[in-house]
Amino acid sequence: MRLVVVGAAGRMGRMLIKTIHETPGVMLHAAVEQPQSPFLGQDAGPLAGIPDIGVKVTSDALAAFVDAQGVVDFTRPAATVEFAALAAQARIVHVIGTTGLGTEDSAKIEAAARHATIIRSGNMSLGVNLLAALVKRAARTLGEDFDIEIVEMHHRMKIDAPSGTALLLGEAAAEGRGIALEEHSVRSRDGHTGARISGDIGFATLRGGTVIGDHSVTFAGPSERIELSHKAQDRGLFANGAVRAALWGLGKKPGIYSMADVLGLNDTQ
Repeated sequence: MRLVVVGAAGRMGRMLIKTIHETPGVMLHAAVEQPQSPFLGQDAGPLAGIPDIGVKVTSDALAAFVDAQGVVDFTRPAATVEFAALAAQARIVHVIGTTGLGTEDSAKIEAAARHATIIRSGNMSLGVNLLAALVKRAARTLGEDFDIEIVEMHHRMKIDAPSGTALLLGEAAAEGRGIALEEHSVRSRDGHTGARISGDIGFATLRGGTVIGDHSVTFAGPSERIELSHKAQDRGLFANGAVRAALWGLGKKPGIYSMADVLGLNDTQ
């Protein structure tokens, strides 16, 4: 499968190039960076700590998508929306690991999914998506006697909060409860807040150091507490999941899919 990596010089872009190079059944078709990138024209291999692979970094995304079969995207919302439109024109697979997407961004991505096969997730790892399935099941089983709190920590350079993974877990909890997350989400507490409202789902955000991604979901009930957690120790797990998603999407009908679809977790009750 011929894959394009956008944001090729970023942390995830470099990891994706390396993962694609090492994964049977896929090859790097093109590596895309911003027009002002100092890496333009350089071979993409050394960016990822591997020998030259004969693919030079380019800023011409339109040309890069020609003859490609998929694009893997961990960039920023504005760029991802543009890449989704290009993927729709090319009618290829678009794996989106970008977080911080707003309502308007999502609407544009949904429009692109009329012609592109889009696999979108706040987290591409097997462990996190299994955690989400467990959170959904626990929320359904435990009911409103148990308060739900989600805590996440990431490196100091992360620019959005809560993390896409925290929101993915919050959506899973809300689905388990049969409620809308946006109507029951508490993102901050400061000062005299009053008592906790039953049914709310709380989020707490920590930033510091080089933490790749720690997430925990606490169900706090009468006289007992259940904690489900996941700690990422290597960005390679996200790259592996993204490449797996791209391979899964090859030949699928246009539309929006999730990692739960890729991993066969949507049947979890």
